[in-house]
Amino acid sequence: MEWENLIGIITAVIAFGVLPLILRARKKAGPQKMDGLLGHLQSNGVKASFVEKGAREENIGRSMGQKSEGLIRLEGRKINYINIIGVSSQYGTNYFLDYLVLKPGSPVEKHRKKTVMTRKRGSTLWGRTVDIEWKGDEYLSRELNYDFGLKDTLMYTKPDELKGGIQIHPEPKHEYARIRTAYLLPSSELFWALELIAGHIRSLW
Repeated sequence: MEWENLIGIITAVIAFGVLPLILRARKKAGPQKMDGLLGHLQSNGVKASFVEKGAREENIGRSMGQKSEGLIRLEGRKINYINIIGVSSQYGTNYFLDYLVLKPGSPVEKHRKKTVMTRKRGSTLWGRTVDIEWKGDEYLSRELNYDFGLKDTLMYTKPDELKGGIQIHPEPKHEYARIRTAYLLPSSELFWALELIAGHIRSLW
């Protein structure tokens, strides 16, 4: 019985001692990821700067349990902002990047659908990617599938960069579209591909 009590005490001490450290680490991770992304973009020649807290773009596409860790403004690009999103659960916090593209106003608003990138792999186990295909919105997916420059760029992007895939979400309420990837420091090839996607969104949506 004494042994069971001792185990209970040890468990409680560990829980109360470790939990605050985990929560503190989560709080630090967001700002660190912001600094890391901004520095990476600037070192690759992208004019980028932090946006003060409270901008309306922080709320685009966010749902329950998602938090904006910060917003980065891009200059002279088809992508207007990058929103760093943290999604917390009991297992930890996952981070995503929402590349925000301001959609030009249209006198006739058309219904747009979510569009996702899928990868076709070779026949072998863990086969390499042999094709890229877009599915979802009829018009946008067709344009993206016919952009062979975009396809070639994505085909030769490092596999880890496309691990979480690419999703395009229309946000007509905010007059934006949102390109979501997992959090990563994009290579010049991936960033170029995202710019191409943003260009299609601007011209088509």
